[in-house]
Amino acid sequence: MSKFSGMKINPKKFHRSQLKFYFVLVPMTAFFGLPILFIFSHAFKPRNELYAFPPRFLVRRPTFQNFRDLAELASNGGVPFSRYVFNSIVVAVLGVMLSILVTSLAAYGLSKLHFRGKKLLFEINTLALMFVPIAVTIPRYITIARLGLIDSYMALILPLIALPVGLFLVKQFIDQTPNELIESAKIDGASEMEIFLKVIVPVIMPALATVAILSFQILWNDPIGPNLFIDDEAMKTLPFYFNTLVMQQGGAPANTPAGQGMLAAAGLIMFVPSLILFIFLQSKVINTMAHSGIN
Repeated sequence: MSKFSGMKINPKKFHRSQLKFYFVLVPMTAFFGLPILFIFSHAFKPRNELYAFPPRFLVRRPTFQNFRDLAELASNGGVPFSRYVFNSIVVAVLGVMLSILVTSLAAYGLSKLHFRGKKLLFEINTLALMFVPIAVTIPRYITIARLGLIDSYMALILPLIALPVGLFLVKQFIDQTPNELIESAKIDGASEMEIFLKVIVPVIMPALATVAILSFQILWNDPIGPNLFIDDEAMKTLPFYFNTLVMQQGGAPANTPAGQGMLAAAGLIMFVPSLILFIFLQSKVINTMAHSGIN
């Protein structure tokens, strides 16, 4: 009898045969978790530890002084800190919702509908993956200006809701939906929108979760849009404020301990929402990556 008889390939409970995976996965997990640990640790370092030599990875005497300095500096500005937070939340929430809507509808059309130029449009989308955002800055500004959207939330949202990578992932998911299922729904009298909502959307939920994370990260962390499209200080968002806070009149220079501490605190504030969103949706993201290349 073979020594492998009676042994499951992937047992549901712990088995000693799985130890070899733990020897590899646990060190890798710890290694990739180090940057996250550093972001949290660095934000709570007192000023003397920020410039300690040799540099210290972990904080020894954690303090909230960096956050207090950041709040005090924000309160001295002409625009309340809460306004920047509100603007960022509005832009991120509306942007994610529109991105999911536009991406899913476009992917459904490119995958299951038949019309002239469909293949060319998808090839253009694939080609767009090669362009960096800075390459399309001038066309974006001209478009937003001609639409009369300067100093509005839509100026920050519209340029970022169409994600080429999101469209690619969602289309690959929809391609796996059997055409027979759609034809059966049409025979039952379902409209295209009913097919999309009741047949397609439940299938592509993992891909939509991935699009939500990608869209949120881009919208939440975008410092270029507020600087390019917004002149009214009350309409700007957190990334712009954090990028300029240490240069404001009366603010601490970036090369001082106080300035470095505020930057560390600001970095943590910007990082936490993305981390929380990923933790809740990470299983769907993994599912997306596992199936996005299967036709």
